[in-house]
This record gives sequence, structure tokens and C-alpha cells, in this order.
Amino acid sequence: MSEISGPRSAASCPQQAWIKRWWVPIRRQPSAIAGLLIVGAYLLMAVCAPFLATHDPILQDFSVALQPPNGEHWLGTDSFGQDVYSRVLYGARLALWIGFASVSLGLLGGMSIGLIAGLVGGPIEWALMRLVDSILAFPEIILAMAFIAVLGLGVENLIYALGVSFIGPFARIVRSDVLQVKALPFIEAAQLMGVSSWRIILRHLLPNVMSSLLVQAGIRISTAILLASGLSFFGIGVVPPTPDWGLIIAEGRGFITMAPWISGFPGAALAILLIGLTLLGDGLRNALNPNSEGR
Repeated sequence: MSEISGPRSAASCPQQAWIKRWWVPIRRQPSAIAGLLIVGAYLLMAVCAPFLATHDPILQDFSVALQPPNGEHWLGTDSFGQDVYSRVLYGARLALWIGFASVSLGLLGGMSIGLIAGLVGGPIEWALMRLVDSILAFPEIILAMAFIAVLGLGVENLIYALGVSFIGPFARIVRSDVLQVKALPFIEAAQLMGVSSWRIILRHLLPNVMSSLLVQAGIRISTAILLASGLSFFGIGVVPPTPDWGLIIAEGRGFITMAPWISGFPGAALAILLIGLTLLGDGLRNALNPNSEGR
């Protein structure tokens, strides 16, 4: 069967065209490169946390409680004598895991709903989009709190709660893109030639909606990390003694005047990661925006 040609048909793009379409525009965006470097450094920290940590992140030693940064405890200790440096390292691992896992869950759910709604149409589309509207009717943090109230505290339940709250935005984006792409001539040509629906979805529709999904995923990861830290700060997310940034900041707020390092260092780590993810998301949006091609 001959390849289907079209304005953005994935089937007609060789490997070099994919590199030109994705990497070349991204590397021209300074914000995207800066974001990649920051996020890459955090990923390296998260992966190497067991080797970089100097102490057990949950080990309590009240004989060294509230010590300022020193040669033994590089970022000081908290009120339980736990090493702040080691807890910040493991907190990066947990934050990234919650961010990527919850967004992946929301992405899969939203992509499935968006594809079905955009391709099938009719009453099924109406019913699915009303479900999406009901999800979007509540702020993400309120929806996450409601699910946590039902599921209970813990890392896994927090991931499920955040993932469900992200389904709505992904579903709307995919449905909108599918409606636009399926009206293009090369999709109609593929259907007339008898190409199977699965082949059209995998080789033509999905590659053409990936740009929007990547941009949205980059934005939602930072949102997930911020929401997770906020919920843990208020005591309805991760439970002690898990090394979570929000939990560490909450534990240190009572000692902010006499031991500011307890909340200061995890707060700075959270802020830098969010800045990196924001720069990466903005860079991806500018690079993968069709209107910015050729800049």
C-alpha cells in the first residue's frame, strides 16, 4: 500500500523529519534548554539519591536535633534530628514520581476519552464531554481533596486523586485536535483506501496531537508537584515520616525563627524545580506551536 501524503502525516515522515520537527525547534528555545537542564539535574538527583544522601532520611536522632548546617549535616537537622539534606534529596525523588505518575494517569485517561469522543461523535461524544465538564467544574485541589477523603492518605492515593483531576484538560485537548485532524484530506484519503481505524489512529491521529499533549503534560507536572506539596503541607497528602517537601516545610514552620533551614532548603528546592518545569513548558509551547515554525 502506498504511503498517505498529507500536511502533517506521520506516515510520510522519515526519521530525520521527526528530529527536525521535534528537536530542532526545541533547541532554538533558550527557555526550553534551561528548563531541560534544571529538570535533568533534579532527575539525576532523584535517581542517585541513595548514593548522594549522607544519612537515612527517616532516621531520628534527638541528640542532634535543630543543628544548623555543618560538616556532618550539610543542610542542618530538623526537630527530630533527621538530616535535612538527605530528606530534600529523597523529597525530589518523591515529588518527581508523584508529578510524572499522576500526569501519566491523567494523560492516558484523557487521551482515551478524547479519542473516543472525537472519532465516534453523536450521543457517546455528548455523554463523555459532559463527564469531562463535571470534572472541570471543580478546582483541581478541591477534586483531589475529595478523592483523598474517600481513598485515604498516602502516596498512591494522592497520585490517583491528582490523576483523575487531570483527565478533563487532556480529554478536551485531544478531542479538539482529533476533530481538526480527522477533517484533513490525508485522513479522508486513508479511509477511502481502506486503511484500518487503528492504523489511522496510531500513524496519523496520535502523532498529530502529541505536540499539544507534550506541552500540556509539562505544565501539569509542575501543577501536580505543587498540589501534592500543598496537600502534604496541610496534612492531607503524604504521611510522616515520608520525606516530602510539603511535609518538611510544614514540620519546620514552628521553628522558622530559630531554625529557618528546615523549611528554607526544601522550599528553595521546590521553587527551583517549579521554575525549571515552567521554563520547559513555555519552551515546548513556543517550539511546537505551528505558528512558530521556521523562527
